Order: sequence, then structure tokens, then C-alpha cells
Amino acid sequence: MTASDTPSEPDTQVLTLRKIITSESEPLARRFRALFSLKHLGSLHPPTVQTVPAIEAIAAAFASPSTLLKHELAYCLGQSRNDAAIPHLRSVLQDKQEDVMCRHEAAEALGALGDKGSLVLLKELRDDVQEAEVVRETCDIAVERIEWEHSIQRTQEQLKQSDFASIDPAPPLPLISHAPSIPELEKTLLDTSLPMFQRYRAMFALRDLSSPPDLPTAVPAVQSLARGFTDPSALFRHEIAFVFGQLSHPASISSLVETLSNTKEASMVRHEAAEALGSLGDEEGVEDILRKFLDDPEQVVRDSVIVALDMAEFEKNGEAEYAIVPEVGKPIEV
Repeated sequence: MTASDTPSEPDTQVLTLRKIITSESEPLARRFRALFSLKHLGSLHPPTVQTVPAIEAIAAAFASPSTLLKHELAYCLGQSRNDAAIPHLRSVLQDKQEDVMCRHEAAEALGALGDKGSLVLLKELRDDVQEAEVVRETCDIAVERIEWEHSIQRTQEQLKQSDFASIDPAPPLPLISHAPSIPELEKTLLDTSLPMFQRYRAMFALRDLSSPPDLPTAVPAVQSLARGFTDPSALFRHEIAFVFGQLSHPASISSLVETLSNTKEASMVRHEAAEALGSLGDEEGVEDILRKFLDDPEQVVRDSVIVALDMAEFEKNGEAEYAIVPEVGKPIEV
């Protein structure tokens, strides 16, 4: 059955995707694909008539009990480059009853949007000793990113062109006159006496030296990043796993499997490791490894494995985009 007997118009496409993403009876993997369709529409520049409705549709799914889904909603809103997402993200961040994984992602998203209007809130939570550490750390990085975004320093820095279109929690460290030194970047990455924002900048510089995967610097840079899994900060370890998901480099598989297998590891780190393995789903044995965690004690890990296996299927099938892509003139199957 289809959403309509007549060709879908832009507004009906968004409404159909909204119905999928907000329905608890829909499979989680399908809701994720709807989310990434809405992310595409909500990120269009210049905006179209679908842009704000797509952002509102994403935000409507914050009513879901799924921590994994809500965390991903916040991430996608942060990538939209649209200020319509800001009030929804502030609301999630301020909700002390919300899971800290979602609140952390909302803080990071406000940083990605460069929202100066959120600096007071972010600084207040950063400095609140009663606040969850992962939220405090994320707010700290978000403050630094917003201030960097609006600084003279930013205009003076020469940054390496990245292969990734994402708005990252921190920009890579700027290019310097001599060739990038992986040992120097690793030293900065692992130095816990440095501000987290600076260490994140080293992280993303190493990421960019790992892509494309056949670069001579790729494997050494991946190995340096993997050493970040020993960091005392769960937030930091989770970001290493996220970067590995972006890279989809086979050299990261062993450290990701070790991280996912460690049941003493924070669920926000293990979930990110699972999704990163999903992006490597076309590598031999990865799907079998993921299936072993379908009955994991942690709900967010189980959910991540479901999504990761769907991503792996997408990688194997060579599909063009991990989404339910709305096409004008064609109804979306529901």
C-alpha cells in the first residue's frame, strides 16, 4: 500500500516521513532511514518549502522513548545549518530528565550550529558541578567551537580540505609549514592536560590524514586514533568511535570490536563502535560479529546493532544513499 493514490507533493513527502519517524510501530532501521531523508531536506541551502517542516518533523520524534533515535535526531538537527533547529535542541539540553546521551548530542549540535545565543546556557551547564560529566565536557567543547567560529583566529587559520561534509565538534588543527607529523598529533590527542577542544582538533586532523584509505598516512593515523580508546573520558572515546565510522577503514576493525565487546565500557561508546562497524559491513566477518550483540544487556547497544546491520546491508548492496529518498512524482511506500 502507498501513502497516497496520487503523486506525492513536497509537503506530503515530509508528512509521510514524519509519520514513519514518529511511529513506535515502525522498525527502528526504517525510522533511521526516514530521519536521514528528513536531514537531507532540512539541510537544503538555499532552504525550500520543505526545509523547516523537515526540521519540525525530526524534532517531533523527540517524544520517542528510544535513546538511540533521539541522540541521532539531535545530531541531524546540528548538521542542518538552520536556526529553526535551535529551540528544539535547547529544550532537550535543558531537560534534566532526558538521557545524558541525548543531552550531550544536543549541546554538540548547538556548537555545530555556531549558535552564540546558546553560550549562556552552555557555559552555565559547563560550570555546574552537579551536572553529568559528559554533558559538562560537551558544553565546554561547544563553547570553544562557537567562540572559534566567530573569532578572527578562524579567518587566519589554513585548514586542510576535508573529505567529509560533516560539521564537526571541533575543526582540525591548522596546517603548518612542514608536513603533518602523526606522532605530534598523537601526542596532542592523548595529552589529558590539554583542553578537550584542542585534543579534538588533533583527532580530526588525524581523521583527515586517514582519508582516502590508500594515503600513506592512513594506517598510521588510524592506529594513533585507536590509542584514544584508552582515554579516561567516555565522551572522548565515543568520538574516536564516531570518527572510525566516518572513515570506514579496515585498520579500525580490531579496536572497534574490542570496544564493543567490553561490557564494562560506557554504553555511549559501545553504541558508537557498533554503528562504526556497520559502516564497515562489506568487510568479511563484520556482520557476524555484530549479530553476536543483538541480545546485549544494554538497550542502546542492541538498537545500535540493529541499525548497524541495516547499514551493513546498505553497504553490501551498494545503495546510493542510506535513506528513504523522497522523489517528486513518486509516492513513498509505507
